[in-house]
Amino acid sequence: MSPSSGVSVAPIEFLNIVVGVLFTLCFLYQVVFFFIGLLCTGPDFGPARIQHRYAYFIAAHNEGAVIANLVRSIKEQDYPAELIDVFVVADACTDDTADQARSAGAIVYERHDLSRKGKSWVMEYGFQRILEEYPGRHEAFFIFDADNLLSKDYTRIMNDAFDQGYLALTSYRNSKNFGSSWVSAAYSIWFIREARFLNKARMLCNTSCAVSGSGYLVSAKIIQAMQGWDFHALTEDIQFSAFCAVHGLKIGYAPAVFYDEQPITMAASLRQRMRWVKGFYQVFFTYGESLLRRAVTACSFSAYDLLMIIAPATLLTLISLVANGTFLLVGLLSHGFLATDTELARCLGSIFLSLFGSYVTFFFMALMTTIVERNQIHCASRWRVIANIFTFPLFMFTYIPLTVSALFLKVDWIPTPHDVSVTLDEVIQGADKARAK
Repeated sequence: MSPSSGVSVAPIEFLNIVVGVLFTLCFLYQVVFFFIGLLCTGPDFGPARIQHRYAYFIAAHNEGAVIANLVRSIKEQDYPAELIDVFVVADACTDDTADQARSAGAIVYERHDLSRKGKSWVMEYGFQRILEEYPGRHEAFFIFDADNLLSKDYTRIMNDAFDQGYLALTSYRNSKNFGSSWVSAAYSIWFIREARFLNKARMLCNTSCAVSGSGYLVSAKIIQAMQGWDFHALTEDIQFSAFCAVHGLKIGYAPAVFYDEQPITMAASLRQRMRWVKGFYQVFFTYGESLLRRAVTACSFSAYDLLMIIAPATLLTLISLVANGTFLLVGLLSHGFLATDTELARCLGSIFLSLFGSYVTFFFMALMTTIVERNQIHCASRWRVIANIFTFPLFMFTYIPLTVSALFLKVDWIPTPHDVSVTLDEVIQGADKARAK
């Protein structure tokens, strides 16, 4: 009890204050990023001086339904065709992925190593073969998933950015099946928000971005130095981003748009995001100390930003909710012996405010992204677009059980099936064909 005020603070209330202050201090910069992404234009690189030579790298497992559309979208780029090679690694495929990719014009490698599963091992195998068979031919590599599609100006815009000297670049990740379900819509808004309000803001603030799954570029200098690909966490993209942040390599962002297929069912989403959460834990425990050290000793905001990305913030929220819930339950059972009615009311209010505040935050996030980036949302159903603003927070709440489960469960790489076979024109038109068949 404070002698001057006569107001007591229960331990659970002190915990709530500490958690609230900690969250505010750690993530306030993202509010600043939001306004930068909202109000500022750019980045604008101007025309490149040189048209560089690239290789597109695609890892594919049983992707016969979609691989040809991606290869064709690369072949149809408004960029000199002689400066682009397309490589597809058909990994342990039991369908016609390899034939479909070859027919569309790709150079295809077939891999049958069942002992080392996952995209990162496919990347290592493919990059080693390319370096061996095409030494010094390519200046940079684009990494894509087989279900993706590219806007026709994608390579040109990325080339404008690469010509500025970046060793790694990420791009604008959009969705080709926003309208398939409330799950795919939620994914879509998350990635659009990431491009507009995070990576764009990072770029304008002259700090480093983060690559995410697909649609990014890595300089051949890095691939050659590794003699392949050395990142084998369940989230090799975030591991690469953490590596860059620790070693002071700046990842840039260019507003080149590509389209990604999102999971449609909650079951598929949970499997995929369980791998993501487990991978984030792996990267956090591997790079967390190094990121913190660089953030402090080198005053590196990029390292701090990446540390906040991989830090298990949801776990801290869950601990706070469990602590409040336990205090409330025990207090009620003690009939006022362990907690007063006022303390119990404050505890209940804290739980409500935490959940309500989270919902409002995610609701606002979805609302603003939908309004600001409405021209990038390609969906035939206006109802789906509006409903997603309300269901997006519920989707984000499903990360709470995933955060706990990933701590204790063994998680293996399980490929996500893709069967939304559409062309770029069909995606742009927001046609119902973008729904799963």
